[in-house]
Amino acid sequence: MAIIDWPEGERPREKLLTQGSSALSDAELLAIFLRVGVTGKSAVDLARELLQVFGSLNGIFAASLEQISRIKGMGSSKYVQLQAIFEMSRRALTEEMQARDVMNSPQQVRDFLSLKLGGLPREVFLVIFLDAQNRVLAHEEMFAGTLTQTSVHPREIVKRALYYNAGAVILAHNHPSGVAEPSRSDEMITAQLKTALDLVDVRVLDHFVVAGNTTLSFAERGLL
Repeated sequence: MAIIDWPEGERPREKLLTQGSSALSDAELLAIFLRVGVTGKSAVDLARELLQVFGSLNGIFAASLEQISRIKGMGSSKYVQLQAIFEMSRRALTEEMQARDVMNSPQQVRDFLSLKLGGLPREVFLVIFLDAQNRVLAHEEMFAGTLTQTSVHPREIVKRALYYNAGAVILAHNHPSGVAEPSRSDEMITAQLKTALDLVDVRVLDHFVVAGNTTLSFAERGLL
């Protein structure tokens, strides 16, 4: 059944207007973006198929053009639009973090890191550089691949912290396996970086491990 034939209160667009965007499921929000489905599938059905194939919204955003195009009804135009929405969301969160003390809005940091790292197929180590008031100066993907003590170089992070005249940093990396638990290697990397950054008076406020939509905080675990 086409969405236009649904009861008005159940249609995603009308539901958003009357109840707000937070009342919609991931599939309903995605269906509004898709606008139309394909023969035999409504936009909501197509959205559900995308979520089933890629696992989550982050998984959809992280998918390549080739992967997206394998789904009937999707192609380069939808891929470009998805990437534009994804980037706007990240930039909006960055703007909010630049305007205030990130320690007063930890959920924004988690949301940003989920968007940035949650769907990546390989491990990436990211650093958020903060000023003395804990406002975001910049964020950089510093290392990629299999992250070990030998592949994460403290001197490179120290150099970038000094370049930005940072007063503090937040460390983050992802686990493509989907398990957010920190490894012993993660703990050793964190201790090594904290020692190196202490030498130049740069505080390590936290280290997040990101797995899909899940973010684990070292500070909350008492690991800093």
